[in-house]
Amino acid sequence: MAQSKVYATGKRKTAIARVYIKAGTGRIQVNGREFEEYFPVLALRSVVTQPLVLTGKRTSVDVDVNIGGGGPMSQAESVKCGIAKALQIENPELRTPLKRAGFLSRDARIKERKKYGQPGARKRFQFSKR
Repeated sequence: MAQSKVYATGKRKTAIARVYIKAGTGRIQVNGREFEEYFPVLALRSVVTQPLVLTGKRTSVDVDVNIGGGGPMSQAESVKCGIAKALQIENPELRTPLKRAGFLSRDARIKERKKYGQPGARKRFQFSKR
């Protein structure tokens, strides 16, 4: 590893994850808590670890994450994106497999804003001809 700690940001909807990776034993901490405690659902854990498993670094790097906003799935997706970006910064040769798997692209879908004079983003008041 060229640097002692590598930093990257992952985003999804309103969740923002600040990810720090360094050489270690595979420990993942999220907001100061253990990874398994923060993401109790197995599906969310597998989403978070996808970039590490793909690159074969699940047991060779320690990951520290500070995360805020969004729901559990959104947070897991943002952590996944942040880990993938950090791995790519650490080793540029990993860019191709991470890019092919779609881990480096940000999912830009966010909630559409409510428009004035209407009850919601797309919903309209009922039309009355008379």
